[in-house]
Amino acid sequence: MSKTPFPFSAIVGQTDMKQAMILTAIDPGIGGVLVFGDRGTGKSTAVRALAALLPPIKAVAGCPINAATYDECPDWAEIANTKAVNKPTPVIDLPLGATEDRVVGALDIERALTRGEKAFEPGLLARANRGYLYIDEVNLLEDHIVDLLLDVAQSGENVVEREGLSIRHPARFVLVGSGNPEEGELRPQLLDRFGLSVEVRSPNDVAQRIEVIKRRDAFETDFDSFMEIYSKKDATIRRKILAARKALPAVETPDAILHDCAELCIALGSDGLRGELTLLRAARALAAYQKDKVLTRDHLKAIAPITLSHRLRRDPLDEAGSGTRVARTVETVLG
Repeated sequence: MSKTPFPFSAIVGQTDMKQAMILTAIDPGIGGVLVFGDRGTGKSTAVRALAALLPPIKAVAGCPINAATYDECPDWAEIANTKAVNKPTPVIDLPLGATEDRVVGALDIERALTRGEKAFEPGLLARANRGYLYIDEVNLLEDHIVDLLLDVAQSGENVVEREGLSIRHPARFVLVGSGNPEEGELRPQLLDRFGLSVEVRSPNDVAQRIEVIKRRDAFETDFDSFMEIYSKKDATIRRKILAARKALPAVETPDAILHDCAELCIALGSDGLRGELTLLRAARALAAYQKDKVLTRDHLKAIAPITLSHRLRRDPLDEAGSGTRVARTVETVLG
C-alpha cells in the first residue's frame, strides 16, 4: 500500500476537528489546535491528512528554516542557491522522547570533529518554521520541553546560546497537539497557547461506524479508485482555503461583534484577553471560508465552543462539561 496519507475529506464525522484544522490553515495566527479524545478516533490520521491537504509554500531550495527569500535565509545555513521552489507545507513530528538539542538545534559535532569548525545543526523548530509542529500525547511532554515551546511560541523566534554558539532564527509554526485526557492533564500555560480545542469521541451511530470501516478498507484494498474520488475532494477544500486566505483581510468586523466577543468572554470568566482575540480571528477565518463578507453573530456562535471551552476556570459545582457551559452561555449572551 502507498505511504500516501488517508485523505482529509474521507474522514467520517469529527466535524469540529476538521473545521479547526481548516481555520488554522486559513489563518495560522489563530494559534494552533488541541485535539483530546479516545484512542482510535482519527486524531493523528487527521494531522497526517492535513499535511497532504495544505497548499504548498514558496521557499528557498535547501534552506533549513523554509525562508521565502534568499535574504531571509540565515548566514549559518550557508546556502549558495538563491532559487525559490514550491514545497509541501512542513508538518514536523515532535516525539515525546526528543532531547532539547534535537528540538532547538545544537553544535554540529561531526563538523566540529572532522573540520574543527563551529557550526549549527538546526533542530525540529527550524524545520517547522512556516508550517506545523505536531505533538502526539502532548499531555505527556516533559516540563522543560513545554517551557521551551512556550517561549518560542510567544516570541516566534528560536534562540540558542550554548557551546560557543549564539544563534537566532524564525520559528513560527502552528502547534497541533493530540492526547488522551485519561493519561494526564495538560499544563495550563501550554493549554492557553492553543487557539482552538476540540474533543473527539468514538461514534455511537452504527451507520457512521460502518462508513468508517468501509472507507478505511477501500483505502487499503482499492487504493487507486479510492484516491481518485477523495483527491478531487481534497483539492476542492484546498482551493477554498486559498480563496479564504485572499478574502480574509477584507472581512468586515462591525463594532457590535467586538462588543459580543468581550461580553461573551466576561460572562464565561475566561482569563486575559486571548479568548476574545482568538474568537475574533477564528470567526473571521470561518466567514472567509464561507465566502461571507461581514462578520455576524452566527459566526461567533459556530466557533465559540472550540475557541473558548479550554479557557474556562473550573467550577466544582457545575458538572456540565466545558463545551456545554460555553454553549449555554452563548445562548444566554447572543440569543
